[in-house]
Amino acid sequence: MSEKFGKVAVLMGGRSAEREISLKSGTMVLAALIKSGVDAHAFDPRDESLETLKSQRFDRAFIALHGRLGEDGTIQGALEYLGVPYTGSGVMASALAMDKWRTKLLWQAAGLPTPPYEVMTARTDPADLAKRIGLPLMVKPVREGSSIGMSKVTSVEKLAPAYELATRYDEIVIAERFVEGTELTAAILDGEPLPLIRLETPRVFYDYEAKYFADDTRYICPSGLPDETEKYVQRQAKTAFRLLGCSGWGRVDLMLDREGSSWLLEVNTIPGMTDHSLVPMAARARGISFEDLCVRILESAHVG
Repeated sequence: MSEKFGKVAVLMGGRSAEREISLKSGTMVLAALIKSGVDAHAFDPRDESLETLKSQRFDRAFIALHGRLGEDGTIQGALEYLGVPYTGSGVMASALAMDKWRTKLLWQAAGLPTPPYEVMTARTDPADLAKRIGLPLMVKPVREGSSIGMSKVTSVEKLAPAYELATRYDEIVIAERFVEGTELTAAILDGEPLPLIRLETPRVFYDYEAKYFADDTRYICPSGLPDETEKYVQRQAKTAFRLLGCSGWGRVDLMLDREGSSWLLEVNTIPGMTDHSLVPMAARARGISFEDLCVRILESAHVG
C-alpha cells in the first residue's frame, strides 16, 4: 500500500473554530491509513509551513481540516500551487460549499429546493423579518461548519441575540426558515450517494454538542424511508453536490418536511471522520469499513 500512495500527509488541526474536531478526525484517519499499510504522517498546518510538504517529499495529502482555511478552498489552492495531490473537492467547489449564502443562490438558480431565507444585517428589523419568512428560523453564520454560531429562533425577541452570536463567527449572517420534519444526511463517496441517515435529537436542533459529544442523538441507517423516497432524496443530493462542482466525497444535509418534500440545507466537502461522524456510518451500512473508506478517499486524491 505504501508503494501505491507514497508518503501521505494527513492534514489536521489548523486554525479554524473547528480545530478540536479536525484533530479528532485526523487522528482517526491517520490510524486507519497506517493500519492499512499506508506511509501516513500527521501534519498540522498551524504549526508547520506547507512548503514542508515539498521539502519532506510528501506525495499526497489527505485533508481532514474542517472550517475556514481548510475547507474553504484556501488549503486546496496552496496544495495545487505546490503540486501536491489532495483529497476532496477542488478550490472553487470548496469555496462555494463553505459559503451557505452563495450555495443557496446557485441552488435557487437551478431550481433546486432550499428553505426561504434572507441575509441579516445590523439594520434588519426582527419583526419584519419574522413576518416575511415566518417562525421558527435558523440564524447561521454563512461560512462556519459544525453548527458553530447557529441558533434556532422561535420568537422575535430572540432574533437579535441570535444575530449577535452569529456575527462572532462571520460578518455575513442568514436567517433561514426552519423546516419541521425529518432531518437527513446523504454521504457521498466517489461522487455517488451512500444510504441515507435519519437524525433524531432531543436537543432544540442538531447542534455542535449533538453532533460530536451527546450520547442521546439517534442515527437511523438504513433510514427507514420508503425506497422510492430514499432514491429521490439521494438523486437530489447528488445533483446538489455536482452543481457546486464538488467531487470525491462529502455530505449533503437535507430536511424532509411533513408533506414529503425535501429541502437542501448545505454541503460539507470535508465532513467529520470521528466516532460520532456520519460518512463512516453510511459507509458501514454499505459494507465499507472505516479503513477501506479512508483508503478509497485517498485513492481519489487529485490536483486541480
